[in-house]
Amino acid sequence: MGAGEKDQRPWGSYTVLEERDTYKVKRIEVLPGRRLSYQKHEKRAEHWVIVGGQARVTLEDQDIDLSVGQAIDIPRGAAHRVANTGTELLTIIEIQRGEYFGEDDIARLEDDYGRTEIRSSKKS
Repeated sequence: MGAGEKDQRPWGSYTVLEERDTYKVKRIEVLPGRRLSYQKHEKRAEHWVIVGGQARVTLEDQDIDLSVGQAIDIPRGAAHRVANTGTELLTIIEIQRGEYFGEDDIARLEDDYGRTEIRSSKKS
């Protein structure tokens, strides 16, 4: 997916704003009452800045409420998710830092939309 293209998801959407060798920047929009999967990444860390709405971030099983202007760092390998706890669209600017930024670097631990799978144990 190239810069500027919007990708629709069951929880809302994201748009890649910029991508380089060492970072990727996205705008993430989460619909009211929805949340992303509880997930981890092996090859990247993330920094989230809340620019609209109310968020509840779960980081390693700890809930943290954030509002506009607040930010949080998600270390590489840390289990995390974000939920929109408000009545307005939640908008986050996400800065990914690391060595690889593909959507296949997501290990989903829990998912409201049935998207959890174990990739390493597939048998023929």
